[in-house]
Amino acid sequence: MTSSPHETRDDTPPAGRAAALGGAARAGGAPPPGGRPAREAGDDSPEAVVTCTTEDAVAWLTLDRPHALNALTWDQRERLIGLLADASADDAVRAVVLTGRGRGFCAGADLRGGSGSNSSSGSTGRTEPAAGQVARTVERGAQRLIAAVLDCDKPVIAAVNGTAAGIGAHLALACDLVLAAEEAAFVEVFVRRGLVPDGGGAYLLPRLVGPQRAKELMFFGDSLPAAEAARLGLVNRVLPAGELAGTARDWAQRLATGPTRALALTKRLVNASLDTDRSAAFAAEAWAQEINMTTRDAREGVASFAQRRSPVFEGR
Repeated sequence: MTSSPHETRDDTPPAGRAAALGGAARAGGAPPPGGRPAREAGDDSPEAVVTCTTEDAVAWLTLDRPHALNALTWDQRERLIGLLADASADDAVRAVVLTGRGRGFCAGADLRGGSGSNSSSGSTGRTEPAAGQVARTVERGAQRLIAAVLDCDKPVIAAVNGTAAGIGAHLALACDLVLAAEEAAFVEVFVRRGLVPDGGGAYLLPRLVGPQRAKELMFFGDSLPAAEAARLGLVNRVLPAGELAGTARDWAQRLATGPTRALALTKRLVNASLDTDRSAAFAAEAWAQEINMTTRDAREGVASFAQRRSPVFEGR
């Protein structure tokens, strides 16, 4: 949580913090297509830290700030939100992969940089947030980031290469499919700082693992290894680190050659299902099918079935 827009939050677990302080983490994670080399050290501009590479209708969004375990400043978070919105609106993009470089997927929020702070000091020299400022910061920041993933019309795969802590954990769990390296871990770190989970944590976790498990994770803030996260249903597949990028690419390619509009409507139905009653869910499903049957891909799917051939979807 951003307890104040001028406070730095370190969502990195102790071991990860020590690694980050020791220098740049070793290269790792799921690199984007083409094997782009690591960026210049010390360049923390949003464009350098949050990169986008599109290949074969898949947008690869990579967090590239390994020395900070990919903790996001305000400016970097805003760029990620913008890239997700662009992918959602771009017909040439049909799937998204979100990953990190180095030991961390995303260690949470880092408010030491960026232009999101509006500090004000009194005569005592102390800096205090104005009434409502913390709530506004959460609403306009962490919650917008998670909403950008949930509302993206394209399926989003998280390729979790390492530690996902605080808002970084929620960023991964908001994705439609979650792949994790064996070394990855998920940490609800807020309680360690005396904070309430934000960035949609209390919304996402109970829906994924039930209220009792969600409370256990949030009350204790223990590191959850990838294998245990998979057992609880938070992760679709746990893989050796060397197989993470390849599997993410394979899954993304399958999605990118699928019926894009049908996938978007399916995502909306599933995401809304836990917030609606049966009658509303059934009505939404019926009208989603009505809308979908106007698409080229739906007509192609029906025709290919009748003609006993494999469908060729265009994303239209």
